[in-house]
Amino acid sequence: MNEIDPVFAALTGPGAPFEIGERDGLRQFLSAPPDINMMIESARRHGDKIFIVEDNDDGSQRRLTFAQVFAWRDQLVPMLGIAKGDRVAICMRNRAEWIVAFLAVIKAGGVAALFNSRGAPSELVGMIEEVTPALVLADSQRAALLREGGYTGRMLDLTHPFDEADIARRTEGAAGTSLSLAGPNDPCTILFTSGTTGRVKGAVLSHRNLITGLMAVQLSGMQVLHNVARQMNLSVETLLQNSPQQAVLLVYPLFHISGLGSAFLSPLLAGSKVVIMRRWDADAALRLIEAERVTMFSGVPTMLWDVLNKARLADADLSSLRNIGSGGQALPVQLLDAIRAACPHAMFGTGYGMTECSGSIAQAVGEEFVRKPESAGRLLPMVDVRIEGPDGSALPVGEAGEIVVRGAQVMGGYWNRPEDTAACLSGEGWLRTGDIGRIDEEGYVFIVDRKKDMVISGGENIYCAEVERVLAQMPGVAECVAFGVPDERLGELLVAVVRCGDGADITEAAAMDWVAERLARYKAPGKIGFVSEPMPRNHLDKLNKVAMRARWVDIYGDA
Repeated sequence: MNEIDPVFAALTGPGAPFEIGERDGLRQFLSAPPDINMMIESARRHGDKIFIVEDNDDGSQRRLTFAQVFAWRDQLVPMLGIAKGDRVAICMRNRAEWIVAFLAVIKAGGVAALFNSRGAPSELVGMIEEVTPALVLADSQRAALLREGGYTGRMLDLTHPFDEADIARRTEGAAGTSLSLAGPNDPCTILFTSGTTGRVKGAVLSHRNLITGLMAVQLSGMQVLHNVARQMNLSVETLLQNSPQQAVLLVYPLFHISGLGSAFLSPLLAGSKVVIMRRWDADAALRLIEAERVTMFSGVPTMLWDVLNKARLADADLSSLRNIGSGGQALPVQLLDAIRAACPHAMFGTGYGMTECSGSIAQAVGEEFVRKPESAGRLLPMVDVRIEGPDGSALPVGEAGEIVVRGAQVMGGYWNRPEDTAACLSGEGWLRTGDIGRIDEEGYVFIVDRKKDMVISGGENIYCAEVERVLAQMPGVAECVAFGVPDERLGELLVAVVRCGDGADITEAAAMDWVAERLARYKAPGKIGFVSEPMPRNHLDKLNKVAMRARWVDIYGDA
């Protein structure tokens, strides 16, 4: 491995803000608080700075300061009526109420279960059944969907204004709220993911998990900041004092670990402005980047392409952008070249991580990224990573195998899913990522393939088994498989192949609508091909997806 970076050594040495030492058999930040609310409370110091900017439905705009958000949070806490450790579901689109809801749940000692707000009623109720929350915090649209799905439990619609009498009533009638500190291993939040079985699973992140993930990214940012200051022959303090407030364009869903960590909690702690987009729209993104002087924009390749193409047409101003990031799928070389041409003053970065690891486990920004842009980043210091062969043996540097990780930011397991937990998490805390990759001698990670039967399309994880399960329920479908094919704009496009039963006449549009009506719309296949002969099967009598993928061009007529 390469020599230790002197900046890293100074930031992580004894007595330093990011001092690293071993505790409970794992490398940890020794100065980390046990409860993430202690970190959140430190953001009160940002006071009258603008924290949230959000467009309203009527075209007006909400601008909330840190002080206003904390005041709103403090008012909501006693209204929750929860006890320490109670699970509280948050089911809303990206909006200020979502952020306030999360802060309130954590302040009250609850466990925030983050629902995919794009789900169909049956999916939302499935998440309810999984975690059995004491309370649901929703917006009006999601509240209606939950009731439509059959949920009859306690729910607060935070987009419905509460008058003073209602606030007093709810506060008076609430159960005693525990404001005692959480322990580092206490559950903090539950983020939902799926597996190859298509079943919804809740990854349980503890306070220590989430704090470690946040501090690891903060440490990486501080290293970049120190290097920039050195290049400019300035002290870090001088550079910070003379820099404008940073502004983040929030495009990732807040129920994703990228939205929760990188686009909400990290800016909160840093005193940055969060500019909320409720849904992706390139024209709106360009307007907000220019009007709010957005400095940080991270999105999937689809979004980056959209912004660049629109910017060329509109002659848009991207001069405020200083940090542009992407992750979750390979970045086309032509896209990187286009970004550099449009934003020569911006640093580009990438990262690799997963929900179960509380965010990134590898990251590369600026010169580190430029050196090896084909990588998924360089390993961050708080995780142990090894590459395993099919027999579980550790492989040498440079060889490809399954990426397996261990560290203080790795989840303790899936909520109420001991079998799923045991399948991916060893007794020693090693997490099987399901990703096939290699690590070079400098610690850069290169993703080769995925063991998981999953498609990443436009940054969204789509599990083929879930789509196949729904498609197979359609009258007239005899067999079906779903898989991903390369797509320049989306990274991958989910497609399906269907064989109809005798006498059945199913159209492509009808099959797409069938899936879209039963799952989130983005999970519907983008193309569906049809075959008349039984599909090939392997020795276990399972449909041979590899063979069907190889035949896709012949079946559908294009790549």
